[in-house]
Amino acid sequence: MLIEIWSDIVCPWCYVGKRRLEGALARFEAAHPEASEQVEVVYRSFELDPSAPRHGHEPTTGVLARKYGRTEAEMRQMQQQLIDVAAGEGLAFRLFDNVHTNTVDAHRLLHLALDEGGPSLQRELKEALLAAYFLDARDVGDHGVLASAAAAVGLDEIRVKEVLTSDAYAAEVRADIDQARAYGATGVPFYVLDQKYGVSGAQPGEVFDQVLERAWADARPSLQVIGDGAGGGETCGPDGCAL
Repeated sequence: MLIEIWSDIVCPWCYVGKRRLEGALARFEAAHPEASEQVEVVYRSFELDPSAPRHGHEPTTGVLARKYGRTEAEMRQMQQQLIDVAAGEGLAFRLFDNVHTNTVDAHRLLHLALDEGGPSLQRELKEALLAAYFLDARDVGDHGVLASAAAAVGLDEIRVKEVLTSDAYAAEVRADIDQARAYGATGVPFYVLDQKYGVSGAQPGEVFDQVLERAWADARPSLQVIGDGAGGGETCGPDGCAL
């Protein structure tokens, strides 16, 4: 079962949704031990604000307040509500300390991680980048921050530098965004299971529970047997044939 997740590094609901999906996956794999090696999670790129500065310095509170026509006090109140939600998922968000920054380079590194180490390494880098931004309030548009996160999960430092100083994987990032639009996704997080089921937003864990079970059942349809040989349907087996 393939789970593709469109998200952005600076999207708080993407981090909340990540934790909720992880909880649902843990419950799902406990119920279906055979699924542990058959579920693959891949992250896809999405840019909430492609026009954001590559190395931002302005706090996001003011940027969001202008965007949504709110005062900074009103925006801080809204951010506090999100901080409280995140805390319920075990995440200590520092939204008041975050800066408005571009994420295209972070997405390019996520594609590098997928190429170099597959979905598992990509997931490690995704977690490292989300934690750097939301828990440590670091600028994930800064190449030093990105290189540090990449090195921490085991990516080759020389290869990381090559990617960051070029436009490598830019086409892959654009392709991800185009695919999201083709699916009709206008925001993130957006989840697609086996290219068949779409889930929009950081849904409650029960919603993920339901869609995981449904996708798994669809991928492995059970055969309904009519009669088992005991009701007049004669069969032959290892011990001989019914007479």
